[in-house]
Amino acid sequence: MDAHDALGRRTFVAGAGAALLGGGAVSGAQAAVVDGPLPDFHPALKDALTFPLAWGRSPVRDFRAWRRAARATVEEHLLVERQDGTPYAPEFTGRSRTPDCTRELVTVSLTRYERVRGALLTPHGRGPFPAVLLLHDHGSRFDIGKEKLVRPWYDDTRLATARAWAEKYFSGRFVGDELARRGYVVLCLDALGWGDRGPLAYEQQQALAANFFNLGSSLAGLMAREDQRAAAFLAGLDRVDARRVAAVGFSMGAYRAWQTAALSDHVAAAASVCWMTGLREMMVPGNNTLRGQSAYCMLHPGLARHLDIPDVASIAAPRPMLFFDGGLDTLFPAEGVRVAYDTLRAVWRSQHAEDRIRTKTWPELGHVFTAPMQDEVVSWLDDVL
Repeated sequence: MDAHDALGRRTFVAGAGAALLGGGAVSGAQAAVVDGPLPDFHPALKDALTFPLAWGRSPVRDFRAWRRAARATVEEHLLVERQDGTPYAPEFTGRSRTPDCTRELVTVSLTRYERVRGALLTPHGRGPFPAVLLLHDHGSRFDIGKEKLVRPWYDDTRLATARAWAEKYFSGRFVGDELARRGYVVLCLDALGWGDRGPLAYEQQQALAANFFNLGSSLAGLMAREDQRAAAFLAGLDRVDARRVAAVGFSMGAYRAWQTAALSDHVAAAASVCWMTGLREMMVPGNNTLRGQSAYCMLHPGLARHLDIPDVASIAAPRPMLFFDGGLDTLFPAEGVRVAYDTLRAVWRSQHAEDRIRTKTWPELGHVFTAPMQDEVVSWLDDVL
């Protein structure tokens, strides 16, 4: 059999599978892959996503019991065990002072696998203070992680890149420094592949994720566990009011923020900017998710058989949650944002807590976290914490 015949046979088998899945007859070869890397039977796979464990669809009618069951389902799909017994063993170095805060580098064991370095900012004055676990984005930029959000006082070589990033996405501000100036303890750590834990190359992402799967683990699951543990570490600091800890993030960091709120009772509120959508509405031709690569940082295999994206975020209900999106953001189709916001509001409404959820689309903005958005987030945090 030559290469042409082999390709023809593979195409016929894929087309036959699509026809059988759709209940049709096999009449000949069909395209195996359509709309880029989508299988030709992707509509049938989408139709099978009914999210049976979603609140209101699940047979569990008590909300607290549902939250426990839904969280357990998410944790099962992380493929990374809980790390509660691992000592943090923090080491504090690189201390310096600004007019607004004390800056430190802190190295901790978020899991039993390795030590992670982060930036810790503490306002001047008497604590305990409210605190923010600040979660950095993806952005296909790996040489900086925590430096995207906290001005790197410890590394001049990263400062120019960090400033350019802040100009591009954050109106020239360092979000972490701004939060510290306004009275919040801020902790920001590198995710695996970024900053001190990288730099990862863009084209290496799928290989890294595949290697995790081959090892019986998960890149996205590791990130979720680390963020969960970081929230608990932050809440446990003497300088922090453990009842007033929020998770805040932009882009992939926004995903991480609402995910951490769903998985951790140490998070009292979360603000997520530019990462919320319905899964089916996101999986459309041309969407960035279909390229793979960055998607693996936010992909828990099999979880979609049980819960949609906003269903997972709803595990945090009825705690205060804020979701901002840009109307011109090409990463998240408007219909996906609308569906997700409707789902979220319905869950909070069912718990008589609609005043604790805020959803807003900024029609004139794209994928950014501008100064006016930041100001609204901080004002909201001041109100809810």
